Amino acid sequence: MAAPPVQPQFMTTTDRRTHPDESLIDNIEYDQIVVPENKSWKNLFSYIGPGFLVCIAYIDPGNFQTDLQAGAQYKYGLLWIILLASCAALIIQSLAANLGVVTGKHLAEHCRKEYPRVPNFILWILAEIAIVACDIPEVIGTAFALNMLFNIPLWCGVLITGLSTLVLLLLQQYGVRKLEIFIAFLVLTIAGCFFAELGYAKPNSSEVLQGLFVPQLKGSGATKLAISLLGAMVMPHNLFLHSALVLSRKIPRSVSGIKEACRFYMIESGFALLVAFFINISVISVSGAVCNSPNLNSKELESCESLDLNEASFLLKNVLGSWSSKLFAIALLASGQSSTITGTYAGQYVMQGFLDLRLKPWIRNFLTRCLAIVPSLIVAIIGGASGAGNLIIIASMILSFELPFALIPLLKFTSCKTKMGLYVNSFAIAATTWIIGFLIMGINIFYLAEKLVTSLRHSRLSIVGIVFCGLLGVLAMLVYLSSIAYLVIRKNKEGSHLIALSDRQEENASLPRQDIANMQLPQTRTTDHL
Repeated sequence: MAAPPVQPQFMTTTDRRTHPDESLIDNIEYDQIVVPENKSWKNLFSYIGPGFLVCIAYIDPGNFQTDLQAGAQYKYGLLWIILLASCAALIIQSLAANLGVVTGKHLAEHCRKEYPRVPNFILWILAEIAIVACDIPEVIGTAFALNMLFNIPLWCGVLITGLSTLVLLLLQQYGVRKLEIFIAFLVLTIAGCFFAELGYAKPNSSEVLQGLFVPQLKGSGATKLAISLLGAMVMPHNLFLHSALVLSRKIPRSVSGIKEACRFYMIESGFALLVAFFINISVISVSGAVCNSPNLNSKELESCESLDLNEASFLLKNVLGSWSSKLFAIALLASGQSSTITGTYAGQYVMQGFLDLRLKPWIRNFLTRCLAIVPSLIVAIIGGASGAGNLIIIASMILSFELPFALIPLLKFTSCKTKMGLYVNSFAIAATTWIIGFLIMGINIFYLAEKLVTSLRHSRLSIVGIVFCGLLGVLAMLVYLSSIAYLVIRKNKEGSHLIALSDRQEENASLPRQDIANMQLPQTRTTDHL
């Protein structure tokens, strides 16, 4: 009797999409990674990939900009924000992955099914704004990198970034594995560059550890940077992205299979986010060590006061040497280019989920990139490098303020037993995530109120103008709070068909979201390849 064939560790399946909701783009074939049914720690390698695509958003140029300013102005005093944000990110990203694995639908699709038409449309608009706000730092960061490496004018670099992403999207035709390996290579390249920078800067290890574990916020400027760090670390579009990327794997549809998928996705995300955490710590530490060095001259001290991505290159070159500046530019270029891929995918999933509308990736990327290029180009021409740097901070703050409108639906859905069944959040996880969410919202509201009062006190408006602006500000805060309260208080109406309720249903259950793999990695295959 012949022995049964051994199932390979990695497989791809090629088939046509069978989801009943027909796509608005032509149905094309795809490759999908199949996870073996046997339980083994080796299955972890089948799940590695989505976490690295997600972690790119935590080390994009927006993060570098806020990290540099945090280190320059407060040395290591804001490192604890990175630690808290990274721990919160791991928990939140794991919830996003669990939502996709368990229900077979990503976050944007759940929002479309759950909320009425008007709130759903508003959530879609906010998600699109968040994606554009995320794309702006990537455009400016890549333009800065091109200027550092090849002396290309900033405004020319902004225009070049509109075409560079389309080249990277060509990697899709080589399959999901090669794309994920390429992204992982870029992440490790960024890590290597900044770890080398640490060797040049030599920050004080005891002060770094104190900054990591002793929370402090000194003044409104520190609060502003803390909000920017949070906005740059925990991005709203990443929640939509992660819940969809996990659907590119075909996992065993049993209780044990889904539990294994959730566990391995958490491990994989944890490793990727750990790398991103060390990179952010390195950037702040290098900036803090360089800008607080006793050997700086007056010009270098002036650069530290308004440190941005462009000034950082010249500062590192003067203080640490030319190789340090080149390493920073290479890391920045790798960060900007890889971040555009995640933005493109997030935009595609958001549009498909909220509106049931799908576009080809290059069209979607072109639209998003145009919306990001226009303000970036205007600021680069008028305001130069300093104006572009300020635009990055503003974009990061927008992401922080928009986070509740993606985070609250995610927490509500993953804490709902009718949607998650056996895999619903435990009380400890639910309590922790809600505390994180309310903490972020509280910091945002505090900053809004403080900024409004400070601006009105130092304004040169008449009494009538101050009162009018104050009323507008209070009204905007009430609208913001009311919108958050609506999402928190509203009860979930729609249940979800759970893909696996028991091991007995394994044979009849199937993953109905093969269109996700189709949309993520479009192929140009014919039946001759089958």
